[in-house]
Amino acid sequence: MENYQKSTEEIFQEFEASREGLSDAEVKRRQERDGLNELKQKKRDSVLKLFLETFKDAMVIVLLIVAVIQVLLGEVTESLIIFAVLMINSILSVVQTRKAEGSLDALKNMSAPSAKVQRNGKKETIPAKELVVGDIVSLDAGDYVPADGRLIEAGSLQIEEGMLTGESVASEKDTKELSGDVPLGDRSNMVFSGTLTTYGRGLFVVTGTGNNTEMGKVASLIDDASTKQTPLQKKLDSFSKKLGVGILLLSILIFGIQAARIFFGDVADVQTELLNAFMFAVAVAVAAIPEALQSIVTIVLSVGTNKMAKKHAIIRKLPAVETLGSTSIICTDKTGTLTQNKMTIVDYFLPNGQSGEFNASPESWSTDEKRLMEIAVLANDSNINEAGQELGDPTEVAMIAFSNKLNQPYEDVRKTYPREAELPFDSDRKLMSTVHTIDGERLLLTKGGPDVVFGRSTKMLLNGEVVELTEERLKALQDQNESFSDRALRVLAFAYKPLPEGNKLSFDDENDLILAGLMAMIDPPREAVYGAVAEAKSAGIKTVMITGDHKTTARAIARDIGIFEEGDIALTGQELDALSEEELHSKLEHISVYARVSPENKIRIVRAWQDQDKVSAMTGDGVNDAPALKQADIGVAMGSGTDVAKDSAAMVLTDDNFVSIINAVEVGRNVYDNIKKAIAYLFSGNLGAIIAIIAALLMNWVSPFTALQLLFINLVNDSIPAISLGMEPGEPNVMQRKPRDPNEGIFAGGTFSSVVFRGVLIGTAVIISQYIGLGYSDEMSVAMAFTTLILSRTLQVFPARSNTQTSIGAGFFSNMYAIYAFIFCMALYGITMLPGVRSIFDIPADFGLEQWGIAAGLALAAVVLMELRKVVFPPKDK
Repeated sequence: MENYQKSTEEIFQEFEASREGLSDAEVKRRQERDGLNELKQKKRDSVLKLFLETFKDAMVIVLLIVAVIQVLLGEVTESLIIFAVLMINSILSVVQTRKAEGSLDALKNMSAPSAKVQRNGKKETIPAKELVVGDIVSLDAGDYVPADGRLIEAGSLQIEEGMLTGESVASEKDTKELSGDVPLGDRSNMVFSGTLTTYGRGLFVVTGTGNNTEMGKVASLIDDASTKQTPLQKKLDSFSKKLGVGILLLSILIFGIQAARIFFGDVADVQTELLNAFMFAVAVAVAAIPEALQSIVTIVLSVGTNKMAKKHAIIRKLPAVETLGSTSIICTDKTGTLTQNKMTIVDYFLPNGQSGEFNASPESWSTDEKRLMEIAVLANDSNINEAGQELGDPTEVAMIAFSNKLNQPYEDVRKTYPREAELPFDSDRKLMSTVHTIDGERLLLTKGGPDVVFGRSTKMLLNGEVVELTEERLKALQDQNESFSDRALRVLAFAYKPLPEGNKLSFDDENDLILAGLMAMIDPPREAVYGAVAEAKSAGIKTVMITGDHKTTARAIARDIGIFEEGDIALTGQELDALSEEELHSKLEHISVYARVSPENKIRIVRAWQDQDKVSAMTGDGVNDAPALKQADIGVAMGSGTDVAKDSAAMVLTDDNFVSIINAVEVGRNVYDNIKKAIAYLFSGNLGAIIAIIAALLMNWVSPFTALQLLFINLVNDSIPAISLGMEPGEPNVMQRKPRDPNEGIFAGGTFSSVVFRGVLIGTAVIISQYIGLGYSDEMSVAMAFTTLILSRTLQVFPARSNTQTSIGAGFFSNMYAIYAFIFCMALYGITMLPGVRSIFDIPADFGLEQWGIAAGLALAAVVLMELRKVVFPPKDK
């Protein structure tokens, strides 16, 4: 049996507890057995280990080998650049990993600092970490619960458990034993570590400490939840390995061919020529590897984070930007994310059948309307302070806000009819009553649960007259209450009765009431959510509601905003637990609502989608959400949520709004597009150089570039233009596409064909240029090849801006960064033409305007053909 299923006597017996409390000797024995009441976690990897693990990437290993060789051969500058890039990437990775581990620290900080405990027959306050099972702990309003426990006393006790259960209102507590399997949020006789006492008082026996609490279970789930690699990270890792091996083989092949020519040719200084051949092979490896790729990806992602921040989405982990672009499932909380997190009166019902919308002119209200509003405002403990902050129970706040909205300031009503006496709400009566003198008559005003008020009423107010509450009239009220409940509305009933002057108010006075009517309220959806859910659907993204609220409420809200449709399924956490893995996977696509869920349920839902290769986003704000936020492909925490949730998440919404998630998805899709554009730009240029080198080798020409020229081209063309592509505005209709398949390669969607086509054009232009240059001299052919390559790669930034639009169609000046990048690269190239610098780059003195014009014309022709291809053969993948 679970602790909530046991009687208080059984609890005392099982935990060897007594109301006098434990002795010091017994406390010490139990601490030695169970440990202190604090959360424990797995040992973390050292910073050094995390740092070294960043160098496991195949492309990084190749670059390190090349850099070391260059240092040994005296080429230090390029090696220093490579080392700097790799170090920056490694440091960023370690910092991000350490940040991601902050959730458990935040969880520890939520523990209560002290506890009021009964020990050795007397009451004392001790550090909460010294609690043991069997301790007797008392709670008062404002206290944090220091450990899990079974209540043995509860006086109007209410505890805010939203951080664990997702409930938007405080839970009412009692000591009655429960039967059957009861969800965490409905265990009314239990209290849980880290939750907050908001009302009343209580006494409980500690049944769980440290990692054996519900909070401890969450900590264990966070520890066990795996951090997922993003789709792009997976593809870059896979591609890096293949590219690293391919480049090594290519460099070995090039060196082998040149070495063979040296050995079998008529060469005077074999050693020097072999060293030059080796240096060239190393330069080819450096030219082929886009060592700035990781940095460029990081910069483009950073640009995306700035755009998202303007749309109320703060990115904590850079890869999350790209992950958003491939998201196909959004598992979202209801309260505050889809809804306004503000209870609102949306309907009412008077005994005469009147319902709908209240007239906003109080002067015109009927006697029945006036009485209903008086009770709602006066039998009410909530208020709104001068700063506009709403204080009190959300349902009561809804009533005074409703009065204000109807042009009847609630403060004026209270000043006119001050409170003379009261019977506070408690969970046993489910009523609250106050006494006021209204129009010279002393009245008891009562509000509470409809069933309770119905049972205590004998009359009702009908068109200003007090009449008998007959069975037929009561049936009409009960039917209306059920109708409201079917709409997932929270209903309160209102009643009153005259009181004799001078009588002492007692609970017996809450009988023989006159029923005045009903009010129905709900936490309504945000207005913009309707459009956002529809937009997500058109983008191929399924929205799933996961909430701690009851299934009826959740399903009604989900149906209203378009999440729950015909044929969909709504499940509670218990119903989910009853499903096997096979059953869950078979129904998963049709389950749109999960209600009354546990942290384990949330992780299971996320993993189920991940098992189907779906990229999932999970929202949350409470401690109970943290494990699922970490497990999800992208965890989205609410800005108003707990630090534990924020530290576990990859993204934080400053406005707690579902709409901001959809806006962030759009930015994420654009960012991924731009990363692919940058990758395509880099590899097209590198491919063009490799094609030209291989062609020269096959035709026994002189090598088209010197080692220094290749390194210069790599330095000039690989960074700034690629980064400028990361600033590109979004492609049209980006939110009309379906989410991309997370298993597709980084060259999918027409990128590979674009890289090959542009690379072949660049390579062909260089080959033709070198061929023409050979007509002058070998030195001139190298200068012309170098010029053609650097100009064509620089000009390529314009067709690389889009795979579907020409640079004119996309708006030539819509991305000024591309123009700035072009000017920057041309300025650097211009330096190589200066007298005194030419010789360093092997550009002969007679290289003039004619040769430059031929090289520039060939580069421009290649770029024009790249743009014409989009017009003549428009890509199918939009």
